Amino acid sequence: MHDERFAGLRRRGFLAATGAASLGALALTGCGSSDSPATSEGDGKPKRGGRLRAAFAGGGASETLDPHLANLFVDAARAKALFDKLADYGPDLAAEPRLATKWEANKTLDRWQVTLREATFHDGKPVTAADVLYSYRRIADPKQAFRAKASLEPIDLDASRATGERSVEFVLKRPTAEFPNVLAAFGAYIVPENASDFDKKPIGSGPFRFVSFAPGRSAVFRRYDDYWEGAPHLDELEFVVANEESARVNALLGGQVEYAHELNPTTARAHENQGQIEIVRLRNSAMQAFVMKTDRPPFDDKRVRQAFFLIADRKELVDGALSGAGEIGNDLFGKGYEYYADGLPQREQDLDKARALLKQAGADNLKVTLDTSAVAAGFTEAASIFRDQAKKAGVTIEVKMGSKDSYWSDILDSGTLACYRSGAMPIEAHISQRLLSDSTTNATKWQHKDFDALYQQAQSTRDKTERAAVYERMQRRLYTEGGFLVWGFADWILGTARNVKGVERDAPANTLDWARFDKVWLG
Repeated sequence: MHDERFAGLRRRGFLAATGAASLGALALTGCGSSDSPATSEGDGKPKRGGRLRAAFAGGGASETLDPHLANLFVDAARAKALFDKLADYGPDLAAEPRLATKWEANKTLDRWQVTLREATFHDGKPVTAADVLYSYRRIADPKQAFRAKASLEPIDLDASRATGERSVEFVLKRPTAEFPNVLAAFGAYIVPENASDFDKKPIGSGPFRFVSFAPGRSAVFRRYDDYWEGAPHLDELEFVVANEESARVNALLGGQVEYAHELNPTTARAHENQGQIEIVRLRNSAMQAFVMKTDRPPFDDKRVRQAFFLIADRKELVDGALSGAGEIGNDLFGKGYEYYADGLPQREQDLDKARALLKQAGADNLKVTLDTSAVAAGFTEAASIFRDQAKKAGVTIEVKMGSKDSYWSDILDSGTLACYRSGAMPIEAHISQRLLSDSTTNATKWQHKDFDALYQQAQSTRDKTERAAVYERMQRRLYTEGGFLVWGFADWILGTARNVKGVERDAPANTLDWARFDKVWLG
């Protein structure tokens, strides 16, 4: 069953490095309103009809609707509209059943029985155990670089099997206490058996079905009336690509779109309570960081990494790069989440100690390039502020502006120091996707077999207190010598037209209720 052990994850942590690309043409078509306004208290009674147009930063001509390749926020939002996962993260980052109705473990936590609900794909065919196993085996294909591959690693997919049309026995390589988090992993969508071409006519089991797709421009979806959770209120949903924040805001103000994803704090302050548009703040939802590549000079010397931790004035970064719309970080992911090591002392700027560490490492007069891009709010500002802070410690930082189209793929393997951010996921998922030797999005190149072994130990530990102690040990090491310089956690800011109702205000980015357009309506 849906075990209570997994229901206690607390609020305020952050998932998926995301980005934007070159400015795509706004494809502004369709009706943006319903027939009459809602009149009840609050958001009013949901109304049926109309097309909602949502503006997101995109990924250029290389965009795809393959849900297993989802990386950007717009990818995740489109995938959520077309497809389903077995589970997804609730507002507290606990795994909630979706296509799965329940999960049960054996006593040794190395076999899990998952029962599927009655749901259908857009072509009317039922979602079956065979579809689930095909989807997971596709994600795990060693020839592919699908995002969820690292999260699915605990599953022995050769040994796992269908035990009925709507039941799957997952055999694990080792005991895994938090297996429901695997089912909820970012990108772990269920697709029909043998599906492979997702850009011409993708078929999912999500609340909307495919109409059209122009990479880097727009995607149009239509309500799926037989959706297992009930048909969406909207007739149609259009995703419009607008990479510049100003383009998204102007389209919203001009009535060309009804939803604008990711606004900056300055825009929010200018329009909050002004009556023209609604500002939605998801507090402290996005980790803000610099990544240091730990496998190459100068950051292969932990003393240089430790010096950089001490160079950062986190309050100045939050105030300057985020206009104060956030809180300071402490070089660890997931502030406020379950297992977060909140007992570690808050790190403060200490330029004298930073200079001493650099001297010990033979890195006085250090020069380093910091990759950044206008791909995300606050990135260019953070780079400039940190450059000035580093100068006080005798470090010369050259800020290099990268392409919005390819920034996230560029910084994954290239360079030495880069601006970075992440949305919401449990701490164990952050570790599995980014900090293990074989993690597919290991931007810091943190690769240590003893650290991998600790992760497997934590995953295999049934007792929650003992498991928390292992996670704390791992975080203490990252705090001391890791490659993530986490300086803050930003508010996530959305803008909507005043007639848009039902937008969830307690949903960190990449959780179930974020960008959940099947629950939204036009008043």
